[in-house]
Amino acid sequence: MGSVGWMFDRKGIILVDAARVDEDELLGLALDAGAADMRRADSLFEVTAAPQDLENVRRTLEGRGVPIQSAEVTYVPQSTIRLEGKDAQQVLRLVEGLEELDDVQHVYANFDIPDEVLEAQGAA
Repeated sequence: MGSVGWMFDRKGIILVDAARVDEDELLGLALDAGAADMRRADSLFEVTAAPQDLENVRRTLEGRGVPIQSAEVTYVPQSTIRLEGKDAQQVLRLVEGLEELDDVQHVYANFDIPDEVLEAQGAA
């Protein structure tokens, strides 16, 4: 694995269907279980935890009946770069090409492409 340390933080991310759980209740449960933070991302709540705390937070939430969509340790960019137009198209093609390679397991990026650009490219 290559070094990505200075551009990305390694974090545990748990995604929860926001329509199926009370925000305040989830926040209390998550923080009590060792989560670092929680935020709303469209129709999901994104609970973040240190990688070593992810499994405990996941088990605690599942034990309380919280509908978890996914739980994984991943790399989160420390900052993003906004891309539009031709640059956005080129980056999307590059990422798609990398993801199609058999030897590539994950692709991490720090681009921020507006939803309308993604939709126009058929990537949303």
